[in-house]
Parts: sequence; structure tokens; C-alpha cells
Amino acid sequence: MAERIFIGVAWPYANGPLHLGHIAGAYLPADIFARYHRVKGNEVLMVSGSDQHGTPVTLRAEAEGKTPQEVVNRYHQGFLDCWKKLGISFDLFTTTETQNHAHVAQDFFLKLLDKGYIYKDKMSLPYCPKCVRFLPDRYVEGTCPYCGSPRARGDQCDDCGKPLNPADLINPHCSICKSTPEIRDSEHFFLRLSAFSDRLKSWVQEQSHWRSNVLNFTLRYLTEGLRDRAITRDIEWGIPVPLPGYEKKRIYVWFEAVIGYLSASKEWAQSKGEDERWRKFWEGDTKGYYFIGKDNIVFHTIIWPAMLMGYEGLNLPYNVPANEFLTLEGRKLSTSHNWAVWLPDYLERYPADPLRYLMSANMPETSDADFSWREFVRRNNDELVATYGNLVQRTLTFAYRNFDRCVPSVGELDAESNALLKKAEDTLATVDRLLYTCHFREAVREIMALAQEANRYLDNKAPWKKINEDRDSAATAIFTIIGVISCLKTVFYPFLPFSSERLHRLLGFDGEVGDRGWAFTVPQAGQRLPPPEHLFAKLDDKIVEKENALLEQSILHTN
Repeated sequence: MAERIFIGVAWPYANGPLHLGHIAGAYLPADIFARYHRVKGNEVLMVSGSDQHGTPVTLRAEAEGKTPQEVVNRYHQGFLDCWKKLGISFDLFTTTETQNHAHVAQDFFLKLLDKGYIYKDKMSLPYCPKCVRFLPDRYVEGTCPYCGSPRARGDQCDDCGKPLNPADLINPHCSICKSTPEIRDSEHFFLRLSAFSDRLKSWVQEQSHWRSNVLNFTLRYLTEGLRDRAITRDIEWGIPVPLPGYEKKRIYVWFEAVIGYLSASKEWAQSKGEDERWRKFWEGDTKGYYFIGKDNIVFHTIIWPAMLMGYEGLNLPYNVPANEFLTLEGRKLSTSHNWAVWLPDYLERYPADPLRYLMSANMPETSDADFSWREFVRRNNDELVATYGNLVQRTLTFAYRNFDRCVPSVGELDAESNALLKKAEDTLATVDRLLYTCHFREAVREIMALAQEANRYLDNKAPWKKINEDRDSAATAIFTIIGVISCLKTVFYPFLPFSSERLHRLLGFDGEVGDRGWAFTVPQAGQRLPPPEHLFAKLDDKIVEKENALLEQSILHTN
């Protein structure tokens, strides 16, 4: 029976280009999962959008002397271009600047206020006398009181992941003018997060299918105790507080951004001309998955569920398969020091599938993973080209030249051939189970193991030696490998959509890979084969030195 799957993906701040850490952390695993479920015949809705109201946007705008809207327009379009080139298949990628999002966020605010889960209180906030304004959390920097990191911000410490308030910081300073802020009182609205402690703990303890790092982090946070959090700020950029007398205050980004999952679903339904269709993905037995990086775990396993509990009537997250961080050449990614591989730069120079493959095979699911240009070239040349691509190329070329450009006809298969086809069928089932449970890295290993086994079989059968003396044996070998290749293009499709679609056509199939479902479809004998093509291109080893030199130049330039 078909399932209904909702996929919410982290909303990137529209203050700069995407880098490989973003892709490994949230966007690639989400796309793999969505493509898999669509091929399975399940009903999928995958949404996200540009977070336009985060203070990183206003910081960038001030640094460039532009309006926040000018900044977000530029980067939002850049995101859309990258998704298309990388093959990230959102059903809707919107923004938090739509009227629809403002309406949904304000409705959420008012309903929680009406139920007593939002209340007014005064809070002590950093005020910069030199800049003459209250400072949003990200405008305050200092030392983390938990781990001692000197790079903590007023909303969160990236090094230890702890959410913070500006008053928590040691030796705080204004990120704009570097002066020490004063602490002044200001009236704001608070989310009564503490009211959900017991309900959240009971709910989280039932989520035995969560990744251990996500579950353990969430339980530790709950054990330490929840504090109420302010959800408004003294800023001019963002969604207005929908109450008279608060015209100069805005709903704070961490509260309204997660509501974007709901507002995007409603916008998608409206775009389909079925305004209530969003309910299918938020009510009943639909499973909701949220793909994020580990720095966003608390917002998706505690704060967003608490908000949903208070709002009532909407599904809580089913799974939050958060990934750990991606490092670069053994060092922590740093956008401020330009130590990053920017996605637009990569896509200008290289195809999408080799990156998708490396990121999938080395995905930081339960621990940090590293990206290196040497490993990128090695994986492409040794695995995509030499193992998978070469298997396809020599098999289809041989069939095209020796069997009238068709899939050969065969009689009864021998035991070795049947065993390999059985392994292909088993791999389809194993990868099915692994993708369903969000084990992407292990799934790639299983798929490549099948390709390796197929190469060993082909080398052993050596049809190029037998074509003249035992044509039936050669035909059996080629027919068998074509069957395995057909399985490979299906199981690889969620990871490598571009090459899988090309291979689908090279095998003589019409339509798209997904049209045939998650099934082991062996091409029929006599099926016409178009002229064979290389699936992947070998990369020059000199790329490693070239790209590492560019990295070093970029970091030196920022220093």
C-alpha cells in the first residue's frame, strides 16, 4: 500500500552561496529520500525555502550597503540555479517573505497566545549605545559559557551546539562596531517552552527509530530542563507582531522559520489549485521527515514539536535524520575565512553526479566526514569510471557490435548467471530497506558491491573470447550483465539521477527511470539498444593540486 511522506528540509539563510557542507548536511540526503519514495510509488511532498529574515541577512546587507531584500533576491535565485544543476528535486522551494508565510506564522503566534503558551514579559537585552539600537542575538559575539569557544554568538554556539541568549556570553561585544553592549530592558513575547517538558520527554523516549546521536542529544537537552524563550525582537526586518502597539517589533526568526514547513505546504497546495491538499501531509498517518544539520537538532526535536503540540491537530515529526558536519581537507569549514567549496563554483567546473556519489558514499550520518579533492578524484576514477561506468560501457558496446544492436536472446541460464541475477534482486531489496531507514552510506556500499561482483562475473565469462567459438555462452553473459545494469540504474537513481536516466535510455527503455517503479526489470531479448556512451568522464589527477591551491589562495585572501 502506498505511503504518504512529508519531507521538510532546512531553510538556508539567503546571505551567501551554498557550500558542500549544506549539501552533505541536509539537501542531498533529503533528495535521495524523496527520489526513492517517488520511485516506490509513494506520495511525496518535499519543501523548503530561503530564510530571508535571519540576522545573517541583515548583517550581509549592512556590510554591502544594500537592503536586505536586494541581498536575498540575489542569493535566492542562486539557490534555485544550484538545485536545478545538482538535481535537488523540491516540490516547492519558496521564501519566508511571502504573504502566505506571514499569514501562517502570525496565525500560529495568535493561536499559541490565545492558549496561554505565549506570554508577555520584560527581558534584558544587549543595547549598543554606539549603534543606537538593540542588538539581535547574532549581532552579539563572545565566549561560550559551556565550552569556552571564543566564537559563540548570542543565539547559539556552533562549536558545542548549545542554544544561547546574549546575556549568557562571556565578554560580549557588538559584531558591527566591536564595542561592549549595555543591558537594557525591553518588553517581548515568550514561548512557554517549559510547559511542554514532560510531554516532550515522553514523546522523545518513544522514538526508538531515531538515530542515536539525535535521540541522545535531545534527551540530554530535555534532562537539563527547558527554559522559556523570547520569540520577538526589536528589529525592522521580519514578520510583524500581529497586535496593536508592537509595530516596531518582529516575530523572531527561529520561531517563524520552522513554521515555514507548514506555510510552504499550504503554498504548494494553493499552486495546485487545491487549497486544502496540504492537510494530507500534516494529518493522519503521513510520516514527516526533517532533514537538517546537527546544529539544528534542538529546533526540530524540541522547539518545533512543542509548538505543534500547543497548536494541536498537526502531526509531530516522525523522524529527524540529522547529519553531522562535513570538514574540508581535514579542517573545519569556515565561511568567514572562505575555507569552503562553494557549490556554484563546483557546478561551473564539474558534473553533479560525481559529487552526489562522493557525498553519498561518505555521508556524515553519525559522525563528521571529510571532503578532499584527492578522494573526489579517486572515487570518480576508481569507482564511477573504472567499476560502474566501465561495466556499462564494455557490456553495451559488446552487445551493440555483436548482437545486432539488441539485447541478446538466450536459452536456459547457468547457475553462475542465475546467482548473479539473484544477487541483483537481493541488492534491490537490501537497498530498499536501507533507504527506507535513512542509511544512505551503507546503501551505496551495497550497490557498488553489486557492480564489483558483476565485473568479476564478466571477467570470468570473458564473452569477447567466446563470441566466435560459443556464441550462446557469450550471449548468456551479456544478457545477464544487462539485467544487472538495469538493476543498478534503478538502485543508483536516488543517488545519481542524471547518469541513471542516461543509462535508462542506453538500455533501450522509454520514459524515465521512475516510471517502472522500484523493480528489477530485465530488458527483453531483442530490445533495441542505441549507440553506447560513456556514463562518466575520468578526471585528471592534476585537479587535486589545482583545487587545493585555489583553497589556500582564498583563505589567504580573507586573512
